[in-house]
Amino acid sequence: MTKTSEPRKPATEDISDRVPNLSRKEALVLELLLESRSQEMYGLEMVTASHDRLKRGTVYVTLDRMEDKGYIKSRQEEPRPDASGIPRRLYRVTRYGQKAFEIWQMARELKRMRAAELGGLA
Repeated sequence: MTKTSEPRKPATEDISDRVPNLSRKEALVLELLLESRSQEMYGLEMVTASHDRLKRGTVYVTLDRMEDKGYIKSRQEEPRPDASGIPRRLYRVTRYGQKAFEIWQMARELKRMRAAELGGLA
């Protein structure tokens, strides 16, 4: 009786297949929130802090998607007696989002190191 074995995955399997996939915008949002002194920011504040790498028209779509993925949480700002209008939403990174960002950064660094070993092919 001959035993057949499962084909092995190649050693060059892309590490990004096993780590959270962050878009550039998502990574930027996490970076901004993690660097913020208060650890909370509202959407337009992120647009300003990003030096226009985030856009007013897309930041809230990105934030909603990130909240759905569990990377961030939001809360409504407490109404201030001196302010008019609708209270803003404040966003903060979850522990899952922080770990996902850390792993994403390590994966990028590993990819760079591997590319350097292979002669800059990645």
